[in-house]
Order: sequence, then C-alpha cells, then structure tokens
Amino acid sequence: MNPEFYADGPAVLIERNSRTLVIADPHFGVETDLHRRGLHFQSATQSRLTRLLAIIEKSEPDYLVVLGDLKHMIPYVTYQEKNEVPKVLEKIREQTEFRLAPGNHDTGLEQYLEKDELLPMTGAVIDGVGYMHGHTIPSPDLAGKLILCGHHHPVVNIYDEVGCSLRGTPGYLLAELENSALGLPAAGTPTRALLVPAFYELAGGMDVRLIPGNKISPVAKAIITKTAEVFLKDGTYVDTWEHLAPNPEES
Repeated sequence: MNPEFYADGPAVLIERNSRTLVIADPHFGVETDLHRRGLHFQSATQSRLTRLLAIIEKSEPDYLVVLGDLKHMIPYVTYQEKNEVPKVLEKIREQTEFRLAPGNHDTGLEQYLEKDELLPMTGAVIDGVGYMHGHTIPSPDLAGKLILCGHHHPVVNIYDEVGCSLRGTPGYLLAELENSALGLPAAGTPTRALLVPAFYELAGGMDVRLIPGNKISPVAKAIITKTAEVFLKDGTYVDTWEHLAPNPEES
C-alpha cells in the first residue's frame, strides 16, 4: 500500500482492493463563526467544494472518507450550514460514495446523511484500514491497523541556522501507537496513526513537534515518538520526528 498524496487538497488516496480518497476537517460553514468573531469573509464553501471535486475527478476513488468536522459550528447547525452542507453532499454523491467519520464539530449532521454514510465515532475499518476523526479512543477493531485521523490539524515548521525556513505548511505525522495507552488489545502488527492535515485552507494548525503527548486527543498521548516520521502535504519525506530541528526561539 503506497499512499498517493494530493498537495492541492491536502488529500491522500489509499489503494488496496478499493480506492479510498481521504480528507480531514473541511469545516464547511466556518464563515458564520468568523463573522460572529468580527472577521467578515464571504462563504468559501463553493471554492472549497470545487477544489475537492477536482481531486475526486483526478483520483477516481471508490469512496471519499471525510475524517470529521465536515461542518464547523458547535453544538448546533447554523443557517449557513443548513443551506450549504446538503448541496455539498449532493455534489459529492454525484461523483463517488461518501463516508463521514464524525468529529466533535459534526453535531446535527445525521439528518443530512444517507444510510451507511455515518461511521462510528470511535472509528471503522474499510478495506483493512482504520478511519476516525481522532478525538476519541479508537474502537478495538482498529488495533493493529493503520488509522487515518483528522482533528489534529498538523503543520510543519522547518528551522535552519538563520531561522524558520518553512512555517505552518500542512503536513502528515505517521507513528506507531501504544496500544495499552488506548486500551486496545494486543495485535500481531503495530497500530499506526497517520494524522491528516486540515482541508480547510485557513485552519492553521499544531506544529507536529508539539502533537505527541498533547492533551488534544487520546491518540496524541499514545504516539510512540521514536517511530514517528513527518511528511509534507505532497508526500515529501521531511525527517523522523526526533530529528526535526527545534525552534531556536525555544532554546
């Protein structure tokens, strides 16, 4: 299994018996919340959807799996989301099958989903690979699997002798997980997590150096750092997590 990365997402395609396109955290409808905070943006739902549909057309998946936070507002559905999310789902369904691994922002979405589109909050296995948002303890079914997670919004900062040469670019963190820390049963193969960056273009994120051990999720606290590796959004290998240069301002 060789993942195929799409930097214009970011998105990743997992191909085994079927082709599964994966994105995380698109946060459709976020502009309403920004407006309430005094930041006035027109809705970017159409441009975000156009970007997604172009990747679907290019990658020709059997499924699109969204790793949670399809919508933005907590704990209810805004007028913007009521108006836009059903149209987003309709366009996606015209091109491929859809699955949602629900996130902490996805309250109220059940009414817009069709049968079998909503995965369990603790994750599900599709074609031998696990998928979940990442804010909960994984299901025991995911033990020994590669688990793709959203929620963490990983970004990569690369420092050189002068300072920061790359700041806040979306990236991926791949690492083994400590099963016992998650209450998962022992498995014959390691349980691994691939943290997928946010599809929402203004999401920002958490430096991959700060994710392991962080309270943001049970998954983050279970990361085994000596196995962790970092990739850019196009799949370019950066380095092992342990060998990433530290922020000189923290020295």
